[in-house]
Amino acid sequence: MPFRDIVGHRMLVGLLARSVERGTLPPSLILAGPSGVGKRLAAVSTAQALNCTAARSIGAVSPASVAATPAASISVSSAPSIGAWNKDGCGTCPTCTRIARGVHPDVHILEPGDSGTIKIDQVRDIVDRAAYRPFEGRHRVVIIDAADALVPAAQNALLKTLEEPPSTASFMLVTSVPDVLLPTVRSRCPRLTFRPLGADDVATVLMRRGHSENDARVVAATADGSVGRALEASAGDLVEARDVALRALASVAGTPPGAPGDLPRRRVEAARDLLSKTAGAGASEREQLAGHLRAMSSILRDVALVTVGADGQTLANADVRPALDRLNAYGGERGTRAFLAVDKALVALERNGSAKIVADWVMLQL
Repeated sequence: MPFRDIVGHRMLVGLLARSVERGTLPPSLILAGPSGVGKRLAAVSTAQALNCTAARSIGAVSPASVAATPAASISVSSAPSIGAWNKDGCGTCPTCTRIARGVHPDVHILEPGDSGTIKIDQVRDIVDRAAYRPFEGRHRVVIIDAADALVPAAQNALLKTLEEPPSTASFMLVTSVPDVLLPTVRSRCPRLTFRPLGADDVATVLMRRGHSENDARVVAATADGSVGRALEASAGDLVEARDVALRALASVAGTPPGAPGDLPRRRVEAARDLLSKTAGAGASEREQLAGHLRAMSSILRDVALVTVGADGQTLANADVRPALDRLNAYGGERGTRAFLAVDKALVALERNGSAKIVADWVMLQL
């Protein structure tokens, strides 16, 4: 996919496009950010721009160069800006199509194997290939997807190449957890930090793929800014998850935590509903709960907007506006505390916290 077709991340896309045009692309980069927001897509688009036989220009963004010092971290957003014209792949020539399919001889994509890791032999092989001049393109590109899966020995095998790469090769390490990489690897690679996409951007991608506007917005509301997560989910499952979240919030809305009449036992009983199955039998209990909590986070955000009289068009869950109105107890400070509690609960689940303990805890905070 060419740069111009990437949804969101306009500043980052402009930085990459300008660096390709000016020949200032760092020989090694870390593309970091949440899962499913477009990091690998941006890496493939960069490979296309470097090798396209019918390259064109696009309206760029920031005039700043991406050629930063090692270990630099560039934080980007999806806000558009303006600047010079920059180079982009055409997306349709044989070179671009083969790069997109992963079969171009000068663009190598390294991924975890069956073991879930990337081992030293795989890295040595790819380093050997990168040492040669491009076979038919202008530039060799090595994309290491899920680079955090590199075992320590494999990361060490990369160090010399990352420090002194061949003049006609670039390495792009794509990862959702960059801190897992060795400090010696991170110090050799400028970092581009992707942020979660806005719900409108996620919905745009889903509609491009055939979803109706209503389904796309329902899915996008609980996708947490991740197109990958949105594509894995079904609208039906997410509607069910939202219903669970609405029931949980409504069940305790009348009595704030610790208020007279508040019954912690009732809150713990309500937590059982948060653990109910709504998404495919293959999903783990933590994954189920995380889906319900993401839906709850989206609802709490909308309730905050409703209580301050925001435009209804800004709501992610506008189709359940009456239910949002009934949750006005979560306006103001209580809503802020509830939102932060849900966020902490999601972090605990990412760290393999017990689903039951997390569900009980978050209900006691609401």
